[in-house]
Amino acid sequence: MSINIKLLKEICEVAGAPGHEQRIREVVLREVKKLADSVSVDNMGNVTAFKKGKKDKKVMIAAHMDEIGFIVTHIDENGFLRFIPLGGFDPKTLTAQRVIVHGKKDIIGVMGSKPIHMMSPAEREKVVPISDYFIDLGLSKKEVEKIVSVGDTVTRQRELIEMGNCVNCKSIDNRVSVFILIETLRELKTSPYDVYAVFTVQEEVGIRGANASALQISPDFGFGLDTTIAFDVPGAKAYEMVTKLGDGVAVKIMDASTICDYRMVKFMKQTAEKHKIKYQTEILPAGGTDTAAVQRMNPGGAISGAISIPTRHIHQVIEMADKSDIRASIDLLKHCIQDLDKYDWSFK
Repeated sequence: MSINIKLLKEICEVAGAPGHEQRIREVVLREVKKLADSVSVDNMGNVTAFKKGKKDKKVMIAAHMDEIGFIVTHIDENGFLRFIPLGGFDPKTLTAQRVIVHGKKDIIGVMGSKPIHMMSPAEREKVVPISDYFIDLGLSKKEVEKIVSVGDTVTRQRELIEMGNCVNCKSIDNRVSVFILIETLRELKTSPYDVYAVFTVQEEVGIRGANASALQISPDFGFGLDTTIAFDVPGAKAYEMVTKLGDGVAVKIMDASTICDYRMVKFMKQTAEKHKIKYQTEILPAGGTDTAAVQRMNPGGAISGAISIPTRHIHQVIEMADKSDIRASIDLLKHCIQDLDKYDWSFK
């Protein structure tokens, strides 16, 4: 079955830095209001789409809306912007990039740094630190200050394209999961338990939105949805790859913030096999997701696991995911929700 590329493209391309998710939130609200029994937005900006189940238990699924970005900290005498990152950035990925500064209106800028012609041999051998970059808007300070203020956010500018059986764009992390959760709600006709589909804020700066939502919902079961490393590229050793594009949806075993419940891992594997869904397992040595909040930010915790979407070139503007893995992620999440009451969750 194919996926809705037009919707995925819109979701990936729209701006939404941590704490400034207004635009992506509007897209989510537009889509989920017709797919849920009720929709709410909390004080932090998390969107919760609720679907009533048949039995008195709660399942929370979290997919974060925010993308890594920047915030303006200074406008110098020549109109160049200084900034700090919102989320984790590899400095070498900033070179030669266009960005969008979200001031009184959106304005295109470019990431600039010292020209290589002016660097010493020693400087040329080093990665330029983020602190040495600036944003050039091509305008004087007077013109810049009519549009831009300290505190305005900056996001990366790159459109979604299809490459073979893959999609390529900025912010596949984690907009692909936003897409997957929306499409799961679209296909989910019934559920044994109450479903809380939560589109969270501020994950990239510390799973902040998911913490608040899990405290409010207090789920019995939980699923995190996020991208994971696919390091299936030249030079990578087999044990470094984590996942591979096209090898199916990834069932998370653990990452740096979560050891997934062994019962949930087993359940997810069995569900994939039962429904003939291609899957692989994932152990991520560093990094974490909203799964950590869903699992433990409530009294007694929740039986939790995670669906991970293999992604190459992560936290760059050329993130890549395989369409078949995206489709498998929708299928696995849908069947896991529907089959939750058919599994023996006792400790054994």
